[in-house]
Amino acid sequence: MKPGQKTALLMVIDAVGLSTLEYLLSKHSGGVKLPNLSRLGLGEILAPQFRARLGSASGEAYAARVSQVSATADSLVGHREMMGVVDARTYDLFNDGFSREYLAELERRIGRKTFFNRMAGGMEAIELNAEEHERTGSPIAYASKCDPLIQLAMNEAVIPVAEQHKIAETAFALAMEMGIPITRAIARAYIRNEQGEIIRTSNRHDAVLPIGQDTLVDVLRENAVWTVAVGKTSDLVNTVYNDKIKLNKEIFLDPALGLRFAHPKKKDTNPFSIQGNINALEAAHAVYRPRGTFIFANLVDTDSVYGHTRDVEGALRSLEEIDRTLPLVESRMSDGDLLAITADHGMLHREDYGYHNNEPLPFIAYRKGFGRDLGGLKTGLMPGLLDIGSVLAQFFGVEGEYRKIVRLP
Repeated sequence: MKPGQKTALLMVIDAVGLSTLEYLLSKHSGGVKLPNLSRLGLGEILAPQFRARLGSASGEAYAARVSQVSATADSLVGHREMMGVVDARTYDLFNDGFSREYLAELERRIGRKTFFNRMAGGMEAIELNAEEHERTGSPIAYASKCDPLIQLAMNEAVIPVAEQHKIAETAFALAMEMGIPITRAIARAYIRNEQGEIIRTSNRHDAVLPIGQDTLVDVLRENAVWTVAVGKTSDLVNTVYNDKIKLNKEIFLDPALGLRFAHPKKKDTNPFSIQGNINALEAAHAVYRPRGTFIFANLVDTDSVYGHTRDVEGALRSLEEIDRTLPLVESRMSDGDLLAITADHGMLHREDYGYHNNEPLPFIAYRKGFGRDLGGLKTGLMPGLLDIGSVLAQFFGVEGEYRKIVRLP
């Protein structure tokens, strides 16, 4: 590590709020191997009846339960709150799909018909309609069961990724013109593997609501801290980053790291995001960055692959794989570097689907070479997920500027 360079990694384990984790543990009678998260204090912030399922904390990290300040349980809202943005608005779902007027104008603008137009889960919509889409070239349009957004699913072999992204941007811009209250329009890119299985890829693109204010990312970048987005964080906190990492092919996975897919058909993307974290950490310590590096990463599979499908065993396997790779992260941190781990929302398992849930969230912070006092970084100064941004701001010496951008309701 070059003198004076410091690195912070904020890792968001998507949809694993504390109530969600407790539910997963309650539905799984066997052992769960989370030695590293346990060592960092995860068990300490669970309800007492679940603490014995995890190992003891080592005392080397800070762990707390936090509740978001923003009103809606949503990936966009949660990630933005971590970066200093509070959203007090509430949003409704589109239970009956979208208006014919909206879709007709969208079709005119993109030069393609759309079809389906129902509320559905992501994989459900694709699996029901993939053959029709691949035959006609018409995007599958559908409303999310848990977020106020339109999704347009498309096979990368049918509609090129660049065109998919343009379609999402057009859908969002049109919704804003017509006053349709969505937070995002998502191009849901997928492929078929050699066996014909449908695999959603990291080439998805989110066209999202303008943030309307500076974020911690902007504050850091303006203060010469190198900012890196890994996975979908740059789609959710859609500001300017110095670097974006989105890997989606196995050839980019370093065999020496031993990264593994939790899904038997390799439908997960977490190995690519973990590889992205490793790449970003190694670059942070190899390239001259005098004010340090901030890495903002999302591990999405516990939401998109195992959460909405209510796959308890899959979610726990995915979490175990994340846990197993934490030593890879820690070994690439230098003394004084900071690792923060949290979730953006929870996942409520109902009979029909997994729905985003507003619930207590974990905030784990580990500063290499220090104990749970984090070498003097103060916790609890701000409510909810804002406190994560506060600790990161202190770490990089921009706490005053961070406080100026936060607008509490």
